[in-house]
Amino acid sequence: MAGDFELTTDELRVVARYVAQAAAEVLPVFETAVPGDPRPRLALDSAWEFVGGARRTRLQRVTSLDAHRAAAEAPTEAAWLAARSAGDAASAAYLHPLADAAQVGHLLRAAASVARIAEIEASGDPKAAAASVDRAVERADRVLVDVLARYPVVPVGKNRVAQLMSTLDRRLRRPASEVGRGR
Repeated sequence: MAGDFELTTDELRVVARYVAQAAAEVLPVFETAVPGDPRPRLALDSAWEFVGGARRTRLQRVTSLDAHRAAAEAPTEAAWLAARSAGDAASAAYLHPLADAAQVGHLLRAAASVARIAEIEASGDPKAAAASVDRAVERADRVLVDVLARYPVVPVGKNRVAQLMSTLDRRLRRPASEVGRGR
């Protein structure tokens, strides 16, 4: 893979697993809001295929785009975030090895979206988002943190998901003794 640094297929599988785990947590939010729209589910399934050892193919790209289209049509912020997370899971197979903070979104945006959905479901309580970020930190393993460290720190954004992503990014970059060592 050409770029500013190396990313192995095994590392991409770890990233895709982390993103897919986050997306799986909230996919029911979309499916409840938009029953009968299979696009986010298909994207998540294609991510799991890659995580499970299948080659990355056009399937991940196509289902990712379809899930993002479903997100654009979602009736609520939570459903939009859930569908986008599924699309992010499928596209994680194609994370670019470029020293660009925008790439960090492909690693962490789904987990930040899960935190935002938790906050929405708790009537805007930021403690719910903080607890979700804590779980995302615990789920991260050494490989994911090592991949993240190759990228620049994500800047603090203006919207809530971007703020949560920045918090997650900062927490994951702490010394190894302070970061969870999930599966």
